[in-house]
Amino acid sequence: MPTEPPAPCPVVQPQRGGHASPWRIVIVGAGFGGTTLARALRRWRGPAIELTLVSDESYTTFNPMLPEAVGASVFPEQVVVPVREMLRPAPGRRFVMGEVRGIDWQTRELHCHTLAGPLALPWDHLVLAVGSAARLDLMPGMAEHALPLKTVGDAMHIRNTVLRRLARIELERDPALRRELGHFIVIGGGFSGVEVAGELIDCLHSMRRYYPEVAAAEIRVSLLHGGERLLPELPPGLGEAAERSLVERGVDVLLKARAQQVREDGVDLDDGRSLAGRTVIATAGVRAQALTLRLGLPLVQGRIVTAADLSVPGHDGVWALGDCAYVPNGRGGQIALPTAQFAVRQARHLAANLAAALADRPTLAFSHRSLGMMASIGHLKGVAQAGPFQLHGLPAWLMWRAYYLSQIPSTGRRLRVFFEWVWGMFTPTDITHLRFQRSPGRLKPPAPP
Repeated sequence: MPTEPPAPCPVVQPQRGGHASPWRIVIVGAGFGGTTLARALRRWRGPAIELTLVSDESYTTFNPMLPEAVGASVFPEQVVVPVREMLRPAPGRRFVMGEVRGIDWQTRELHCHTLAGPLALPWDHLVLAVGSAARLDLMPGMAEHALPLKTVGDAMHIRNTVLRRLARIELERDPALRRELGHFIVIGGGFSGVEVAGELIDCLHSMRRYYPEVAAAEIRVSLLHGGERLLPELPPGLGEAAERSLVERGVDVLLKARAQQVREDGVDLDDGRSLAGRTVIATAGVRAQALTLRLGLPLVQGRIVTAADLSVPGHDGVWALGDCAYVPNGRGGQIALPTAQFAVRQARHLAANLAAALADRPTLAFSHRSLGMMASIGHLKGVAQAGPFQLHGLPAWLMWRAYYLSQIPSTGRRLRVFFEWVWGMFTPTDITHLRFQRSPGRLKPPAPP
């Protein structure tokens, strides 16, 4: 798949107040959509634009790889890329690490809080690419007792929780409590849920060699899905292949099983059954970011409504893309899916539309046909649809890894990740428990006698 868009048409410098001045383009959000757009705009030459990318994080997270970070198939630094490395700040192009607090539509200023305090950023064109957040209000007890998976911090917390559970099982003498500690329940049979369940069962099998007092029968992974088959976004054959692979490795796949309540010690299902387990991972559902809800823009399903060309109706110079945007897709007449693939294509399309808008030319409607979908469902295992072809097992896993490797922006980082991935194919799972504790502060001077 191509990783760089064609260079957009040159931007015509506007006249403001009788003197030439560059257009100020501000992008909010450093996910797949925001960083892809920034990289596309980086190809423009001359002083025609001033580009600012704003994000409260200094890195972009490759969210589809978070389940592999949970299972220690990859290290945390392999699923993130520094924004500055992708943007390559230079005169007329900068990155601001800050939290956007609001937007003044009258003065066309973005208000954010940075490490140096409040900052107002004027804009002529504003692009909203703020993504989405994990949703934990789907059922009682979910927010209190379930572990979300949306950030690198979430992935590391789940991984550390798994390691703590194994360590505690070795110390417990109550057989019932040991079984509860060793039962990991995953809610959601979509991409994230299937990937997490597969990674968990494989890493638990690999880790158990380091915990000799933990019996194989005390380790269990359950996957709950309310639908009739896993991975409903993929053809039925691939969903069935994923289910077979998980079951063969020991995952309890429960279909038509809807979680009704999450407790500290398990999950209640809507059919009256209960599952006892001390670790519940929630992968079902996303919600709008708090900023999206505060902007006062028209929303559908928590996503900003856009015109076909990605502009926000009624707000001149405002655009939206990615998971936060409700974008009509000219190919098929459906709404574009909130996936990384569509966010990347929307960003490349918007780069051309911005060039057209600044040159006073007509913009074009977004249109993209999905090139396929892939999922990694454990160590050396995956499922993939690429056009008319359907793959599962090792070929699909290799295709999945190859695609995300191609999305890493720098050759040096790409090579480093590639060699670490190859090494990880033949070595046991890493069981390092990272706690990130600081050393104690300076000792107080002794009290005078």
